[in-house]
This record gives sequence, C-alpha cells and structure tokens, in this order.
Amino acid sequence: MLHAQDILTCLNHYWGYPDLRPAQKPVIAEVMQGNNALVIMPTGGGKSMCYQLPAVLRSGLTLVISPLIALMKDQVDDLRLKGIDAAYLNSSQSTEESNRIFNAIGDGKMKLLYIAPERLMSLKGALLERLKTIKIDMIAVDEAHCISSWGHDFRPAYTKLKDLSTHFPDTPVLALTATADHATKQDIIRQLGLENAALFENSFDRPEIHYTAKPRIDEVAQLLEFIAHHPSESGIVYCLSRKRTQEMADRLQEAGYKAECYHAGLSSQERMERQEQFIRDEINIMVATIAFGMGIDKNNVRYVVHMNLPKNIEGYYQETGRAGRDGLDSKALLLHGGGDFRTLSTHCEVDGNLDQSNVMLGKLRRMQDFADSRVCRRKILLQYFGEELKEDCGNCDNCETTFEQHDGTEDAQKLLSTVARLEWSYGLAHIVDILRGSQAQKITAAQQALSTHGIGADKSKQHWMSIGKELIQQGWLNQSVGKFPVVELNGRSWKVLRGQAQVMLTAFKETKPIKKSGKRAQTPDFEAGSDNQMRFEALRSVRTQLAKTSNVPAYLVLSDRSLKELCTELPQTLADLESVNGFGKVKIEKFGQAFLDALHQTNV
Repeated sequence: MLHAQDILTCLNHYWGYPDLRPAQKPVIAEVMQGNNALVIMPTGGGKSMCYQLPAVLRSGLTLVISPLIALMKDQVDDLRLKGIDAAYLNSSQSTEESNRIFNAIGDGKMKLLYIAPERLMSLKGALLERLKTIKIDMIAVDEAHCISSWGHDFRPAYTKLKDLSTHFPDTPVLALTATADHATKQDIIRQLGLENAALFENSFDRPEIHYTAKPRIDEVAQLLEFIAHHPSESGIVYCLSRKRTQEMADRLQEAGYKAECYHAGLSSQERMERQEQFIRDEINIMVATIAFGMGIDKNNVRYVVHMNLPKNIEGYYQETGRAGRDGLDSKALLLHGGGDFRTLSTHCEVDGNLDQSNVMLGKLRRMQDFADSRVCRRKILLQYFGEELKEDCGNCDNCETTFEQHDGTEDAQKLLSTVARLEWSYGLAHIVDILRGSQAQKITAAQQALSTHGIGADKSKQHWMSIGKELIQQGWLNQSVGKFPVVELNGRSWKVLRGQAQVMLTAFKETKPIKKSGKRAQTPDFEAGSDNQMRFEALRSVRTQLAKTSNVPAYLVLSDRSLKELCTELPQTLADLESVNGFGKVKIEKFGQAFLDALHQTNV
C-alpha cells in the first residue's frame, strides 16, 4: 500500500510539482484503490494527472482512450520528456510499429498506451484480443462526453465503449470530461456502467479567463483592435464558415500577424501541418472552424475569439477553456450579430427527433441569452452547469461596466407601436427595419405606409436591436421560441403604450477592472521593458531552441508559468531548480543548465 509521501515523491520526481491540486487528491486516492470513477473537471484543472500519476505508481499498463491523434501525440511526447514510458496506437502506424509497441509493453516498462476508440473497437476485435493478454491496471476514457448524443462533441465510435466491461470485467474504468450537463452526465454513467462509481464534480470556474461579449459591428476592426493588445501571443479565432476563416486569416496576415486558417475543407496533410505550426509557435494565430482545438493541449494560448455565436454554452465553455491552461490571465472575446441565431437554428434540427431538436434549440437560446446579458457572465456560465457564484466575479466585461438607468419610455413606445400596428407577427430585426425606414423588398407597401415607418431613422440598427432585446429581457415584450422567433405584445406592453408605465433602460460606460482580491493566485504579468520581461524573452528563446532540438512543442519543455517563476526566483544552481514548478528530475538533467546559463547572461 502506497503512502501519501510515496505519491508526492513520484509527483515531484517526474512532474516537478510539490503537491497535487486539492481536486486531484480524492480522485487519485479512489483510482489507487482500483475503483471506477467519473471525473468532471474544467479544462486546465489537471484531469490527465488523475490517471497518469497512478499509471506510473502501478505495475501494469494504463489504457487511455482519447479522441484525437494530435492529443495523444502531445501527451505521449510530454510524458517521454519527463522520463515516463508511453506510446500511442493509431491507424496511420504500420504493423511493424504496432508490433514494436507491443514488444515494449511485453517488457513491462510501458506505463501508458493511448488509443482512439475507432482503433480500439475495429479490426473485428483483433486488437482487443491482443490487449486482453496484457495486464491492464486501468482504462481511462478521456473526453467522455463524446459517448453521449446529448453531448456537444458526440462521437459514434465512443458508444461501442459500453462493451469494455465485457472484455475487461475486472479492470476499473476512469471516465473524464470537462463539460457535461445533467443529461450528458447520466448518459456517460449509463453507457459505461458507472452507476456505482464515485462521482467527482469540481467547480467549472476558470477564474483566470476574462469573458467579454460585444455586438458585431465592424468585425475586422474589432478583431484587429483586440489582437493589438496581444501581438506576439498565441490565440485561436473561431469563425462559423470555412470561407470566413480564410478571409479573416488573410486580413490578419495583411496586418503583419503570423496567422493561418484551419477547417475541414483542407486536406488532412494541410490540417496536420498547420496544427503543428501552431503548437510549435511557428504561427501565433489559428483562425478556424470548431473542427480545430479538441486535440490541442497547448497551455500558453492567451486568448480565444468567437466571431459568431456558438451553438451552445457547453461548446463555448470548452472552446474558451483552451485559453489559460497554464493558469495565467487569458481573454475570451465573443462577437455576435442578429443573424447568428437564425443561421445556427438550422443546425439544431435532428431528423426524426423533435424532442432532441427542441433541446438543441433551447441550448442555442441559452447561448444567445448569455451574449445579450448585462449581468456577471461567470455567474451565468456557472449557473448553467448547476453551480452558484454568490458574488460577481470582477473579471468580465459586465463586472467592469457601470450600467446607468435612463428613461427609455419614448423609444420603447416607438418600437412597441410598430409591433402593435402589424397584422402579423415578425422577428425583432424586421421591426427594427421598419422603424429605421427601410425600403427593402421584404418591407411591404402597407408596412412602409405605417406612421412608425422611419421614425427611428436617426438611430442605428444596433441601438434599436439593443432596446428590443432589453424590452424582452425585462418582460415588456414577448419573444417566441423556435427556429424563427417572433415578437408579440403582452399586458405590460399595453401599459407602456397607454402611458401607464415607465420603461427604464440601461446605458453603459466602461470603467477600470474591479478585480476581487484573493480570487486567484496568479503569476505576475511583467511590464514591457522591465528586467523581468527581458529575462522572460531570453528564456523563451532558449526554450524554442531546446524544443527544436528535442522535436517537441516549446510549451512541453517548460510552461510560460515556469519561465516567469524562473525570472522572479532567479535560481543559481541545478539544485535550486528543484523548487521551481515544472522542473522534475529528468527535465533538470536535460534542460536545467541551459536555462541557468540564460539567466546568468541576463544578469551580467
């Protein structure tokens, strides 16, 4: 029986960490007892440690089922850098390579074997039969939400994993995911037979991520303005269509940024090359559809931008969670427009399944509500996952904004009067077009003859759309659910029209961030031109060279967080490096002297 000190010794030797995170400790204790478990832990929370550390401590092999080749390769490279024997099997490997891996497993030194579900359950069970001859201590199912049709990244091959208990009846299963609402969680439990397993649900809060949502007005200008504050940092920009990814990548390249696009229309070779370029910091910005990112374990992504409304909060949460995996301050910017909901609603239709179609549409509506909201965005995110945040976070655009009430009754009456004068129900955008005096073909002659046609021409479409949305949020106007939501008057609407009620609307102005003390233990940001910033850049350069020599991404050599700790702690000897997070014994031997030499040169 291993003692707690044995676990910490192993953790420090290979990972260079003095202690586990509080959320990891009970999971690892459960796993070490050979029990099944389901772990729901946010991206960047350290899920992989929950099976990697037990794998090293135990004598047999841990089988890790992972959805993407890039993710498997990344984790295997990382483990090998730490001196841990690990490998992955995928369909691109030859029979000779596969045999070599199985020979290494037979020698008893291999600790972790990564494999995709399609590979595991294919070949008429030949691979499964071969694995059954090996001592497998544990099966870890990563990205477990892929098993559920209610999940946002459903993978049909994952559903075959329900047969694992038949093939490996005595092997414990550890299922892990970062995002699972109630329906998805229950589906994971049912399909993997985890009814009696321990359930570990951790906070979904990512306090290091700053959330902002803005109406999309001039998207190129808005994007360039945002990225100008992060000129040399890694970021992901998500677009809804392949065409837009190419257009945005072109605009960023014209502005002097190292950017590329990524979408399913590229060849597999092109996608692989561009992903490698991004992982290795050869390009800073990846402009992509949501086809990109699930297999990215890159921990120094500093921002994620959505140029359109995502389909649901689960997807948004996971995509924004690709920023700040090292725990350092990161940004999430969402630009949204009125047409996003209509466009995305067509993707919510599931043939022959009205119930699921309505569920998907409801998720899209919740995402729209998040974008339109003027309350703490972190509260909305956490509430969606069943978690309550008692105080405003102080780290989102709404918390940094002072909202001032003003009498908006006159504008409200103009908009509500337009709705009242129409014979049929229409969407909010159509109402606004009438208000602003549109002559478009969709505005009928009768509508152009209305007394309210053009009475709002002195104000922008965005102004009227914002007022309409706020009237809906405050209950002065109803909006239907469904693919094409329409607005309709209610009892409160008529009180406004009759002058019996006052409508208070919000104006807003940005203020300085109100960061709450004690919320985060952050590695400090360095001021431009400071000694620490100069040291940091020198260390980054050394890291890049070491990464090229080792043929791995730079962040696998050492994280930005560890580099910053080197700058502030200024270790003098290899022994001093043992107290720096991320420096295990093997990394000290491989890279320690190079970093010490660079620090010495910056202090001369």
